[in-house]
Amino acid sequence: MEMVPTNLTPGRRPRRASRVRAAALAGVVVGAFALAACGGGTSVGGSKDIADSDSQYGFKAETQGDSQITVWVDSTRQPAAEAYNKAHPDNPVKIVTYDGNANGSNSFKTKFQLFDRAGSGWPDVVFTTDNNSASWGSFDGTGDLAAMNKGLVPDDTLSGFADGALDVCTIDGVSYCLRNDLAQNVLWYNKKLMDQFGYTVPTTWEDYEALADKVATEHPGYIVGTAGDAWTPEIYMWAAECPANDVTGATSVTVDTSDPNCVKAAQMLDKLIANKTMSTLSLFGPEFAKTEGDKVLMLPGPSWYGGSVFQGTLKTPAGEIAAAAPLKWSDASDTSTGNVGGGAWWISSHSKNLAAASDFATWVTSQSSFDGTLAPTYPAFSSAASDWVAETQKSGYYANDISEPFQQAAGEVWSGWGSAAFSQEAIWAKVVQAGMTQGKTIESLLPAWQTEIENQAKTLGYEVSK
Repeated sequence: MEMVPTNLTPGRRPRRASRVRAAALAGVVVGAFALAACGGGTSVGGSKDIADSDSQYGFKAETQGDSQITVWVDSTRQPAAEAYNKAHPDNPVKIVTYDGNANGSNSFKTKFQLFDRAGSGWPDVVFTTDNNSASWGSFDGTGDLAAMNKGLVPDDTLSGFADGALDVCTIDGVSYCLRNDLAQNVLWYNKKLMDQFGYTVPTTWEDYEALADKVATEHPGYIVGTAGDAWTPEIYMWAAECPANDVTGATSVTVDTSDPNCVKAAQMLDKLIANKTMSTLSLFGPEFAKTEGDKVLMLPGPSWYGGSVFQGTLKTPAGEIAAAAPLKWSDASDTSTGNVGGGAWWISSHSKNLAAASDFATWVTSQSSFDGTLAPTYPAFSSAASDWVAETQKSGYYANDISEPFQQAAGEVWSGWGSAAFSQEAIWAKVVQAGMTQGKTIESLLPAWQTEIENQAKTLGYEVSK
């Protein structure tokens, strides 16, 4: 499933965490979104370190020329590449389609490792539906990916992206991607049902929990959320600022699932699961639409739920679904939200035409539509996002103006949830979801979650601390 939009706003606000790292995931949402992060070491085979502070690009580039560039895209992004060719007839790119690294295929890394061994064959620009490529492709790591913010892409272009949008591919202050789209979490709700039941849309997680208690008593069968998918922690744990995935360096991560913020989120989920207002079915499984699809009162989740879940999978009629700003924990100083998606464009450090590669990547990320067709997902580039949401609003599907909550959420994605080389979603599915099917509470599974994160991190060479 394609993640549908999320972010707007040229207005930026200070980040609440000083370390630069993760925010979103993106593209296809089916199983595990491999969240991104860090690298370390030298190039593949250990032959060289291509970092070069004297270079105009910040790395040792190939001899440059005006050769045609090759661009790898998935089928969903193919129209964007074709639109670029139509708009630039004198400098067309060669388009190659591949799986987009979807569903943890790891094809981007695998293919680049083969090219590294052969010493040739690299494409110039690559799109991925996940964001973990900086973990292996930085010049501090394999050396395969070009630094964007060391001279390759103008600063005024980089500043046009939503606040925090490039965190997901930034390591030690160096950004390696241009974000295609965002997927920040908001509170979706059925306005028709909320009005019918006489309920007020909550603004805090405490109010949300209290309303769930009322729903359980007054309207049994209706649900206020789901905990049946692998990205559940990216919605509830991330929003609670649970330090389960705090990437603190190229090969270091802090994990503490016993933290009070993790515990309170787990306890809330357990309570709502117990009173049957929190579904444990997968949103895209065959049973959810059949048994609970018309019973969704509220649903915290990413912006793409609007088009993909409500309009697409559940076929909820127009004029019923609305979006509200992310919920806030009362004891938190600021509102924090999570992120479920958001793809990215990467430029190869081996490109012999970096100027053309940069022009392509900046063009496709700054458009709200391609050849007259609206982009399938909400752009990470702020001006494109503004245009995108304005056009989306014209569809008449939504019961309110979604632009304000989208815009607010875009600046509230907590940067303390990192982007590591391991997949939090795969770990959650293996440990927590599996335990839930055995009747265990999420709170009781927090220690096992901790252990599995530590094991996965250490296997990949991370130093783990609490």
